[in-house]
Amino acid sequence: MALLDVSIVNVALPSIREGLHASDSALQWVVSGYALAFGLLLVPAGRFGDLKGRRNAFVAGVALFTLASAAAGLAQGALWLVVARIVQGAAGGIINPQISGLIQQLFRGAERGRAFGLLGATVGISTAIGPLLGGLLIQAAGVAEGWRWVFYVNVPVGALAIILAYRFIPKFCDDQRRKESFDPVGVVLLAAGVVLVLLPLIQEEVWAGPGKWLLLAAGVAVLGGFVAWERWYAGRGHPMVDLGLFRRRSYALGALLGLAYFAGFTAIFFIFTLYLQQGLHYTALQAGLATVPFALGSAVSASLGGRVVTRVGRALIAIGLGLVAIGLVGVEIAVELVPGRHDGWATALPLLIAGIGSGLVIAPNQTLTLAEVPVVGAGSAGGVLQTGQRIGAAVGIAVVGAVFFATVASSGGDFALAFRHGLRVTIAFVLISLVIALVDVHASRRAAAEQPTRPQSAGRPPGAPGGRAPGMDLSRRQPAVDQPTGYDA
Repeated sequence: MALLDVSIVNVALPSIREGLHASDSALQWVVSGYALAFGLLLVPAGRFGDLKGRRNAFVAGVALFTLASAAAGLAQGALWLVVARIVQGAAGGIINPQISGLIQQLFRGAERGRAFGLLGATVGISTAIGPLLGGLLIQAAGVAEGWRWVFYVNVPVGALAIILAYRFIPKFCDDQRRKESFDPVGVVLLAAGVVLVLLPLIQEEVWAGPGKWLLLAAGVAVLGGFVAWERWYAGRGHPMVDLGLFRRRSYALGALLGLAYFAGFTAIFFIFTLYLQQGLHYTALQAGLATVPFALGSAVSASLGGRVVTRVGRALIAIGLGLVAIGLVGVEIAVELVPGRHDGWATALPLLIAGIGSGLVIAPNQTLTLAEVPVVGAGSAGGVLQTGQRIGAAVGIAVVGAVFFATVASSGGDFALAFRHGLRVTIAFVLISLVIALVDVHASRRAAAEQPTRPQSAGRPPGAPGGRAPGMDLSRRQPAVDQPTGYDA
């Protein structure tokens, strides 16, 4: 629900413009206000769930999201809608780290991988299916009022989620509370740094002039101050983020891979929807239908990837990234060879291939990245990982969007050329992710080769859960093991 609202609103912007007579600036804030608040709350909310209980934090986030969705649907003006979207984004930032924390807390070993596989399928489907669902709702309710149902649809879903949460999430998830400082200075520094980094990126198209990039530089400096504070505070209390996690190759490279991949992954649908609707004059529903192959491929492969990731390791992610790159190259070729309104169908097969690859990336990467994170710090560690993904998404949309719109302007409105140029940038981000994955695969194999030879259990093949899988070192063989870190001090 929270991730769906990242993409579903994009196709509703023309409807919002007509229904509320909203300006371009207001429409930009409908999108960017959500993204900004979402990224801002991820780490503090994850830390709060770690300390005070993840079930209650999850339910509170869902309840707030549901109320904000109802308020957005009832909006009588652009400012009302923007405020509701900011609250929605904050609620989404509360929800997401609790999910990864609960998976870490409730599942072990291969079961944890399967749970993250289902989560990955949800991420892929919600991102790709958002334009389709938005198009269907607008088609059914009409252009002037259809945008309201993009928000109203969350209300029954949220109410049901609250009921199911109390029914199926065990009460003991709230019983393991810890009396530790919330690290308020760390919260303020991280919040300020994230806002300063994200704001110029998500406002890149609206905020003219180079002055906005000074905020980006200031944000990097503030985040540097946050790192220094957390390092100092670790010797005197319990920091919000255990920086020791970044000394573990699996976490550091996994977080970096997620940042780079989301820069490409999120931007795909941004420029594809623009190309179809503005360049080929597709309706919102037609543009949404064109993304379905990606969603289907991602759903199927994410479930499979979650089942085998603990045996195959990071090599599975490298395979997935290779498929994504191949699929996106196929999309570019299809647009080149089949110009015109048939592009929505011509890109179906390559998008299916890219979707299959994506399903082997998102959930497996999250599983392996969080494999060595202690359960007590799973929420904040997951929040850091997802904050990196949000920053990556903002960077990708800013860079790819700049290339897309610059090409449209310089080519006299050639949207097909602009889409191909933007697509090449997304492919570059995917290839960067692939290089990171291959570096980790190589390092894992080298670390495994340096381990003392141990007798293998009788009848257990090398790829079995107890054996050593290619691209997966011994420390990843059993993700349930909680090794000591600063969280346990």
